Amino acid sequence: MDNSRMPALYIGHGAPPLLDDPIWSGQLAAWAKDLPRPKAILIVSAHWESAPVSLSANGAPLVYDFGGFDPKYYRMTYETPDATALAQRVAAMMPASEPVHQHSSRGLDHGAWVPLRIMYPDGDIPVLQMSLPTSDPARLLKLGERLRPLRDEGVLIIGSGFLTHGLPYLKEFRIEAAAPGWSKDFDAWAGEALARGDVDALANYRAEAPGMPYAHPTVEHYTPLFVTLGAATTPDEPGLQVIDGFWMGLSKRSLQVA
Repeated sequence: MDNSRMPALYIGHGAPPLLDDPIWSGQLAAWAKDLPRPKAILIVSAHWESAPVSLSANGAPLVYDFGGFDPKYYRMTYETPDATALAQRVAAMMPASEPVHQHSSRGLDHGAWVPLRIMYPDGDIPVLQMSLPTSDPARLLKLGERLRPLRDEGVLIIGSGFLTHGLPYLKEFRIEAAAPGWSKDFDAWAGEALARGDVDALANYRAEAPGMPYAHPTVEHYTPLFVTLGAATTPDEPGLQVIDGFWMGLSKRSLQVA
């Protein structure tokens, strides 16, 4: 990787109990230590689907968009420096036909703050969250391409999702639960396609991927991948699959592209 350019990542973000899982949280922390230190972070999470493209509000409280977990998770905070300059830069990069909405009160949701609390626990890097404006891979690839110049400005671009996310079809909710066949099959298919740099196959997942629709009864946890691939210098160049394996039976496979 060009040392002057930040990579782009696709990560599995997990639910809040990820914060107490020493294995996966250790993998994320070690990954962050191996990266160049970002000047700012732009993250697109599965948990904010909104069109047109919307940006989080500086200094807004975290979004606790989950239920049924230990009360301690609802008391957690993650305060980061002002990201106004990045928000202005992102807005300026979008075409006039696709205006950007600056949200007045929305903070980071758990698809952003849970993994970032592990990767950058000091909270000393400006973080801006961008909404996921569409599920169309072609449009998300184009969005990532527009954002690509930010990488030369020290910005770490992250697509945050989960490579499989068939929650309605899980039989048990334990971190060490065995992965169902549909989760293993989709994960293996995606891992092989990523290793080939086969963006077309990845984009045609509804028709080509085994395990559908169980792996993604809704697709918002998969599609942030295309923002990451679009931000790659060469989208069809195989990236580095830094993390693999399963968590609660779901694929935590994560990618770094140059």
